[in-house]
Amino acid sequence: MDKNNAKNFVKEIADIDNDFPQWYTDVVRKTELVDYGPVKGTMVIRPYGYGIWENIQKELDTRFKDTGHVNAYFPLFIPYSYLLKEAEHVEGFAPEVALVTHVGDEELAEKLVVRPTSETIICDMYSKWIQSWRDLPILVNQWANVVRWEKTTRPFLRTTEFLWQEGHTAHATEKEAQDETIKMLNVYEEFCRNILAMPVLTGRKSEKEKFAGAVATYSIEAMMRDGKSLQAGTSHYLGENFAKAFDIKYLDKDGVLKYVHQTSWGVTTRLIGAIIMVHGDERGLALPPKVAPIQAVVLPIASFKPGVNKACEKLVKALKKAGIRVYLDDRDQSPGWKFNEWEMKGVPVRIECGPRDIEAGVVTVARRDQAGQKFTLPIDKIGKSIKELLNNIQSDMYTKAKDTLNSRIKEVYSTAELGVALDEQCFALAMWCGDEKCELEVKTKFSATTRNMPFDQKPIAKTCAICGGKAKYKIYFARAY
Repeated sequence: MDKNNAKNFVKEIADIDNDFPQWYTDVVRKTELVDYGPVKGTMVIRPYGYGIWENIQKELDTRFKDTGHVNAYFPLFIPYSYLLKEAEHVEGFAPEVALVTHVGDEELAEKLVVRPTSETIICDMYSKWIQSWRDLPILVNQWANVVRWEKTTRPFLRTTEFLWQEGHTAHATEKEAQDETIKMLNVYEEFCRNILAMPVLTGRKSEKEKFAGAVATYSIEAMMRDGKSLQAGTSHYLGENFAKAFDIKYLDKDGVLKYVHQTSWGVTTRLIGAIIMVHGDERGLALPPKVAPIQAVVLPIASFKPGVNKACEKLVKALKKAGIRVYLDDRDQSPGWKFNEWEMKGVPVRIECGPRDIEAGVVTVARRDQAGQKFTLPIDKIGKSIKELLNNIQSDMYTKAKDTLNSRIKEVYSTAELGVALDEQCFALAMWCGDEKCELEVKTKFSATTRNMPFDQKPIAKTCAICGGKAKYKIYFARAY
């Protein structure tokens, strides 16, 4: 690649090391993932960005159905009185709730909430559907949009409206519900590892950071390139809290009326932001093959020469037959311009085919995850070869991200060490007394929060790193999006 051409092209995006937030904004817009909507905080997900979401949906939906869940859909508008039934829930969401008060000039008898989450309306329906132990468990998932009126927004990471899935289940016993909560957390972890090539830390949130109305919240936390954490998904054990608020009871085998135990769990289009910030580099996007809308792009070289276009069309046909998402870029642009564009868009594999390649019976291939690396592959085995290459890229991207995460987790034993670790763009793993005052102190001093408590609670010290009191929990601290 021409160095001057590459340098000029990269000027279109901010320097990733010097201005990561601007780099992110430049990348999501220059690569046509998203554009700003006309209402503050909203986004238009463009076809290339929506293609990533479709692949996320497909992979997750398969996993949900494999674990016995079915899809349903519930209304966007929720009576305001429903939100008031669970006190902790309404307190947690009140600042972000959008209300409908009028239809035309007529004021509504009751205000309507534009769905910020669906626990309340789903619980209302469950109270009608569940009568007996024979009706349980209910294992339902919904793919939908939600609205939360955020003060500070950034495409994919935090927007006024976003897309997500929300699972809502009801069970006869506490153990069944708790098992479901952890099972779905593990589904998210496996999905991030094998599909997004993104390692995550799993664990329980603190009382301060848990979901409003839950008994316990568990999360998957991912490390972004700048050392900040992104809560990539959550799974909540709701206990009987919503069941009591909405009178969801069932007649058990022993003839006694009992409240159900519930869970909810979800991930959002925020995952697209995570992919960008975990795998992106100074050239732009670097997409894991399993979610990339285009896994391989074929570029004709010297297409004006006889046989080139026909050879490229045969390549595309062979790749499609092998199950690869492929695109033939036969636009009237220079090869160098196309190289740069597809690198910025993060397409995992670029295949160049020109007269010399055809004569030698090969194509020239470039891996996006290893910028600058080029090699040849035989044309007659192209489908199998590219499929194997995509698998290798997927694996290598995960290994790189995992190594980065492991190298940037620092055990700390004092407030001073915690501050140093955060300034070095690391996660701080510390012992904590469990007091919310210590969480507040860290937030005030370092603009950082607790992320989650790992399931492995083997102590690394006896005292709290913040106050010096008796330690109860091992927990991650980090600055976060």
